[in-house]
Amino acid sequence: MNGQFDLSAMLSAPAQTAVQQIPCEQLKPYHNHKFELYTGERLDDMVASIKENGVLSPIIVQPDGEGYEILIGHNRWNASKIAGLPSVPAIIKTGLSEDEAEMYVIESNVMQRGFDNLRISEQAAAVALRHSEMFSQGKRNDILKELALMENPESATSDPVGMKSATDVNDNIGEHYGLGRSTVVRLIRINKLIDELKALVDSGELSIRAGVELSFLSEDAQTVVAECAENSKIDMKKAKMLRASADDEGYIEHHTIESIICGEDNEPTPKPKSVKISNDTYTKYFSEGVKAKEITETIEKALAFYFENMEEN
Repeated sequence: MNGQFDLSAMLSAPAQTAVQQIPCEQLKPYHNHKFELYTGERLDDMVASIKENGVLSPIIVQPDGEGYEILIGHNRWNASKIAGLPSVPAIIKTGLSEDEAEMYVIESNVMQRGFDNLRISEQAAAVALRHSEMFSQGKRNDILKELALMENPESATSDPVGMKSATDVNDNIGEHYGLGRSTVVRLIRINKLIDELKALVDSGELSIRAGVELSFLSEDAQTVVAECAENSKIDMKKAKMLRASADDEGYIEHHTIESIICGEDNEPTPKPKSVKISNDTYTKYFSEGVKAKEITETIEKALAFYFENMEEN
């Protein structure tokens, strides 16, 4: 991504080919950015490269209020700030729909990192995007060709087939990412989780299958589940119970969620045992006119006395 290339060949709209230096402080991450920024050695290498060579590949942004929202280049922007650069080169895209902007963000990350290197939630976002029919075939192919050219400047006239994330829109999602059909379905469901539950899936604290069950709950119910999960692990059994307890809209009463997640092994509370005293025993110690309350108190005192003496012996 750091190689230089002919931007005029890359972009078809003349008004969007000019590279501008934009102050770092005027830039902010894409509002629905789902991808983890580089850390550790990978970030250190990028910072060192930028300090020595500058940012060779412009980032892509779109206007947002008085500043700009980053579509491609979150890591270059972050590394540039760490390197102390006051601004970064950028290409400004205007007139993008929400769906088109989303595609720039997700597809570029898949290209740069490779699908297998993404977190589960990131894979889910990519699969869900490709599964949706929000883009026309022509627009999708135009964007994929542009991203492919950014990855490989020499391919200006070629189709993006063969690139990490570029394929014909009619291709099967599973074939495209090397996934089985059931995995594709699960990832699409995982993408319906709220961010807090996605984080649990990424960390391994919540299994993918359990996450799929929870994805059928409403956002409000998922929020309560995430809060309860801070203190109690949610296994497959609890996840299935939560889904089964939800109505058609995925809603569950808060107290029901708390009971399922925090209950003792989710087993019903044992019913109190009732002990009967035979008539022979009763008449041996209590006369007929003694009230029930007095009998109970006497028995409690007798039991306490008995067990205290048992401990001493």
